[in-house]
Amino acid sequence: MQRLKKTVVMVGMMGAGKSAVGNALARALGVAFRDSDDEIVKAASRSIPEIFERDGEAFFRARETEVLARLLRGAPCVLSTGGGAYLSEANRALIRESGVAVWLRADLDLLWQRVRHKTTRPLLRTANPRETLRQLYEARVPLYSLADIVVDSAADLSIEEMAQKVAAALAQRPDVLEGE
Repeated sequence: MQRLKKTVVMVGMMGAGKSAVGNALARALGVAFRDSDDEIVKAASRSIPEIFERDGEAFFRARETEVLARLLRGAPCVLSTGGGAYLSEANRALIRESGVAVWLRADLDLLWQRVRHKTTRPLLRTANPRETLRQLYEARVPLYSLADIVVDSAADLSIEEMAQKVAAALAQRPDVLEGE
C-alpha cells in the first residue's frame, strides 16, 4: 500500500482537469480529496461568481490563501486549486513548505474545448472569452512551470488514466509517496 507523505496540490488552468483528476487520484491513493474553491464557497456561503461580483478578485484571493494554508496544515490529501491560486508567490511558498505542486499542463485548444460552454467561470465573462483564455494562458504558463511536477493532459486520456499518470510521477518522489 502506498502512503502519501504530503499534500498533492493540483495546479493549472481552468479546464485542465484538476478537480476530476484530483478526485480520481485521491480515490486511487486512499486519501481525502479537497477542492479549495469548494472550501471558499462553504466559508463565504456564496458562489465564486457572487464573491467576485460582490467583493472583488482581491478579496477572493485573500480567502484563497487562508483556505490553502488551513488545508495544507491538515492530513496529507489531494487538493485541487483554482486556476489563479498558484500565481501568488505566497501560495507557492505555502505549497512548497507543506506539499507538492502538480501542474496538469493542457494546451489552449483542449482547455477551450472544456470550458467554452461553462457559465461558472467569472474570468471568462468577457466579450471574447476565447481571447481572454488565451491571454490568461500566456500570462500563467511561466508561473505554472515552477510546479514541482508537470503532467501533460491529453484529450484521448480518461480521467482515471490521467490520475494514473500523476500517480506514476508522484511515485518518482519518495518524499511524497512511499510504498508499493
